[in-house]
Amino acid sequence: MITQESIDALKAQLDVVDVVGSYVELRKAGANFKAPCPFHDEKTASFVVSPAKQIYHCFGCGAGGDSIKFTMEYEKLNYPEAIEKLADTYNFTLSYTDKKNNKPRSQVMDKVNEYYQNLLTSRIEATKYLSERGIYESSVEKFGIGYAPDSQSTMNYITSHMFTLKEAVDMGVVGYEGDRYYSRFIERITFPIHSANGALVGFGGRTISGHQAKYVNSPETPFFNKSRLLYAYHHAKQTLHKTKEIIITEGYLDVIMLHQAGFNNAVATLGTALTPEHLPLLRKGEPRVIMAYDGDKAGRAAALKASKLLSAGGFSGGVVIFEGGLDPADMVKDGRVDELAGMFRSPKPFIEFVLDEIISLYDLKDPKAKEACMQDAIGYLKTLSPILQEEYKSYLASRLSISPSFVRIAGQTNTSQTNTPVMQTSSHRDMWELSLIKTLLEKPHMLTQVLDVLDPSILQFHQNEFSLLISNQTNHPNIMAISVDDSIKAIQSEDELQNELNTFLSKHYNRELKKINMRQDIEFEQKAFEIRKLRGIIAKLK
Repeated sequence: MITQESIDALKAQLDVVDVVGSYVELRKAGANFKAPCPFHDEKTASFVVSPAKQIYHCFGCGAGGDSIKFTMEYEKLNYPEAIEKLADTYNFTLSYTDKKNNKPRSQVMDKVNEYYQNLLTSRIEATKYLSERGIYESSVEKFGIGYAPDSQSTMNYITSHMFTLKEAVDMGVVGYEGDRYYSRFIERITFPIHSANGALVGFGGRTISGHQAKYVNSPETPFFNKSRLLYAYHHAKQTLHKTKEIIITEGYLDVIMLHQAGFNNAVATLGTALTPEHLPLLRKGEPRVIMAYDGDKAGRAAALKASKLLSAGGFSGGVVIFEGGLDPADMVKDGRVDELAGMFRSPKPFIEFVLDEIISLYDLKDPKAKEACMQDAIGYLKTLSPILQEEYKSYLASRLSISPSFVRIAGQTNTSQTNTPVMQTSSHRDMWELSLIKTLLEKPHMLTQVLDVLDPSILQFHQNEFSLLISNQTNHPNIMAISVDDSIKAIQSEDELQNELNTFLSKHYNRELKKINMRQDIEFEQKAFEIRKLRGIIAKLK
């Protein structure tokens, strides 16, 4: 049984934003973070994470708790399993009441990494390769670069240091197939891969002896998920938080050489394209993202996929494509650091890059191909916010040499034929409703309090804006107009909000009562008139 002292010590090291954010893409919302709830289907982001209280809560399904509860629910684990999972993730050693069961995370991977690092200097081919690529000894030390020998030597080292091959398999250092153990990395330069908090979780390996695969990575384990990790993020995170910028490259050597040249905010994906699972990690610190990819077909395809993903996610930044077979590592080696810096300062914005890449796939001399191209591009624009859709309609039209009026996005209001702004002046007649909306924009945790007593349909002037708010369409022009209007004041406290709601509802129901009375009076007068009319007719008949 895990000791309570050990659990309390682990809890003290956990940050609920970091834990939840490793699974779910969180967005800043005032003092808290929000996301669509991972525990039920919803369009409205009603899932709130509070760094101050170190808890999460969904106002839709009621799920809530701390970091351990989230891990239990998300990973479908019981309480001890969730604690052990978090301890493994954060490299924390648990204590057990039964001393025999005290099982700290296996250190076999760390020990093997030391072995690989010590072997590197004795392998002339490996050191020659690194030297030829321009990598300094200081970088070899910083990134822990090593060398994996033949398979049997690695396994002999593991067993000679009192580790079992079974735990080496669990950690991804050794493989097991057909009743046979084998090293995952054979005659390769090794690049240790760390989690965001710096724990060693895997390796990348580059062959120097002609193995079929130039690069291999550790297999998926409970600690290693290449779709959630970025190489060297633990080295880059301090700089990227300061500079608010991150450079994503395709390879280990690109990252190492960029750091060597002073670009300490460089990271790399691990043999895979950027995925939605990377976004929670990228969202931390809200940096500008620069994709630095090769100009070959594979590189451009990966950059296109990443740009679509990032632009739809609201990330700022852009793409730098390296033509002529060059890559960032080559440019650093050739002393073209200033040129590199200039390229990173002026990347092609994601949306422009995507539209240009889509257009490049079509023969625009063919009218039908041009029409198909436009529909393809419009399909992409629909993934963006309404403001960005409107802004880039003209860019797309210009690139296709057509009138912007032909670029029609379904569901968009065509404002080109009117001078009326999206947010009409008449809508400002009821400042209280605007104040309510602004309050919920700044204090989303108050939404439940409002919805408990207020039916949005009774709002007189801003039902549409309120609907946009609760469906989390905060990038809509109408919502943004309210957000930036300093004349609209937010309600400051929950007590004040309750008083305001009571006053509003009282006025509303008084109005409704008057309407009912008025209708009854009108109906009574109409009936009285009909009776008098009938009496007059009867009198004439007599």
